[in-house]
Amino acid sequence: MPLISIIVPCYNEKDTLILFVEEVKRIGKTIVDDDIELIFVDDGSTDGTLEAMRGLCAGQAGMRYISFSRNFGKEAAMLAGLKASKGEYAAVMDADLQDPPSLLPEMLKAVKEEGFDCVGTRRVTRKGEPPIRSLCAQLFYKFINSISDTQIVDGARDFKLMRRSVVDALVSLQEYNRFSKGLNEWVGFRTKWIEFENVERVAGETKWSFWKLLKYSIEGIVGFTTAPLSLASMLGLIFVVISFAAIVFLVLRQLLWHASVSGWTSMVCTIVFFCGIQLLCLGIIGQYLAKTYLEVKRRPVYIVKEESGS
Repeated sequence: MPLISIIVPCYNEKDTLILFVEEVKRIGKTIVDDDIELIFVDDGSTDGTLEAMRGLCAGQAGMRYISFSRNFGKEAAMLAGLKASKGEYAAVMDADLQDPPSLLPEMLKAVKEEGFDCVGTRRVTRKGEPPIRSLCAQLFYKFINSISDTQIVDGARDFKLMRRSVVDALVSLQEYNRFSKGLNEWVGFRTKWIEFENVERVAGETKWSFWKLLKYSIEGIVGFTTAPLSLASMLGLIFVVISFAAIVFLVLRQLLWHASVSGWTSMVCTIVFFCGIQLLCLGIIGQYLAKTYLEVKRRPVYIVKEESGS
């Protein structure tokens, strides 16, 4: 029977694990033609998540766990799970049940019967989220799609079901700075999207603060477009032209009207403005330089402290 590997990244999800397993088992009874294995990845949790994983996986042939030495982030956890998966198909799901396991049968049908290589999910509503967070998310997708050749679907979740060929392609991308939503689109393959309404967590609180999401969005922009570098260059060119025009204007004003004395306010405002533009450009360059620095060090994306059977 074909095997479906379900990768479950976990960070402080002790209260949701049992509920997640029960729901997957319930849905698994409707998938009679496939076996399911659960691979839990503990991303340096501090609330007893690892102990809960040990208890759940003890004596269970279809359940395994991997535990990191510290918190390396969800991207690292997903990569570790994909590397450890053995199934003909693999899916990434959150333990908080915001990724409905009830969609798995429909996703399997699309892969097996409709010929798709990958089935992704996207939220069509953001009910329950703060309005400012929803607005920023929408603006991010519009912005990155306008400057990047890799188009990312608005509302796309990490919840995807993939054939082994897609999994192998993603694992082969060994970059340190990972942005899975972009990597999934970059590798290509024929993808079907399934829409669903936002589902709130069954327990606990989200680990994604506004600033973590902002940092993650910068990761995506830097990783999938060099447009900001071009923007910095264009800004520099534009202001060089403006500066040259200002010099010509001042020289002509002096020659024609002998009015070289002017207020200091305009001068200070101009200096501050141009300094701000320079710092912005340096910051953009610094982001790309920092990512390059992290890549060339070739550190591992994650370190495994413990796993099932070790």
